[in-house]
Amino acid sequence: MRPLLAYALHSGNLYGTERMGLETTSGLAGEFDPVILAPEGPALAEARRRGFEAIPFNGPKDVASALWRLLGPRRDVAFFATGLVHSAAFLAVNSVRRRRAAHLHVVHGGTDERLSYGRKRLLNRAPGFVVAVSSYVKERLLAHGVSDGKVRVVENFVPDELVATCPKRTVPGDEGVRNAIAVSRVDPIKKLDLLLDAVEGEPALADLSVRVLGTGWQLDELRARAVERCPNVRFEGFSAKVPEELAASDLLIHTCPEEPFGLAILEAFAAGLPVLVPDTGGAGSLVTDGVDGFRFRAGDARDLRQRLVAIRALPAERRRAVVDGARAALAGRFSARRGFAEYRALVEEAMG
Repeated sequence: MRPLLAYALHSGNLYGTERMGLETTSGLAGEFDPVILAPEGPALAEARRRGFEAIPFNGPKDVASALWRLLGPRRDVAFFATGLVHSAAFLAVNSVRRRRAAHLHVVHGGTDERLSYGRKRLLNRAPGFVVAVSSYVKERLLAHGVSDGKVRVVENFVPDELVATCPKRTVPGDEGVRNAIAVSRVDPIKKLDLLLDAVEGEPALADLSVRVLGTGWQLDELRARAVERCPNVRFEGFSAKVPEELAASDLLIHTCPEEPFGLAILEAFAAGLPVLVPDTGGAGSLVTDGVDGFRFRAGDARDLRQRLVAIRALPAERRRAVVDGARAALAGRFSARRGFAEYRALVEEAMG
């Protein structure tokens, strides 16, 4: 019997955390019997589509019950979790079952520091590793008391299929940066008001069309401000066609200085779209300025404005060189091959 790979997702949605969990499971499925545990929803539907065993749960007791059954006939198990209570359920079950196990608690971060990072220090004495998806996430974990020796960084990656099949930006003759896009929740932590501060009243950016895709509780406020004072910035709400929208744009603008990672940035890389990001947070750690993207001083509207003006003035070949650099990053640092190899090595190390 092959080893078990059980991945417990704390959410049943299909956002970045769940997508990476499913991709990681797919990459290791050739060596393990894969099982996805999650609340009923799109994530489990996708797991079933991929041919994985999919187990719904309503709380940690359901997770413990499922794991008790799954671990029964197994000798070896790799358990991944994104929720602390699900790691606790596994550790409790395996304290009785005593299987040879690799426990990896994957941290994608979030807006609530206590929930996203603070409680993870409870895992300091647990077997296995706490996996941070970026150097920024590791920094926040250490700041909240997680032991340095417990944390491993495995950056998120882009599936080969997405790189191969996503719509690609094609601009005949490269007519410059005329259409920019931001893909983000519209909440205060995302700092989209900074974008309005940068563009508003700047003659050199008056003809730059900026579209913001996403929803959030600040949407009506920022939309009203844009209509009144910055009409070239449009807050369009939710879009089901983000890949197509990226390919139809000339620049991705990302403003959040505390983003744990930023999958939209890698999706822009795949589409052949230059990116402009803050120089802090997970987003900043993804980009080397002038090599595979551009950076501005986080929280500084004046610097964001100046960088936008400068990028628009760059010769087409300079922007194309940055896009080529981003493609190289996708083929190496952010490749699925690299991600699978690092997770495989961590499982082996955790199993001893």
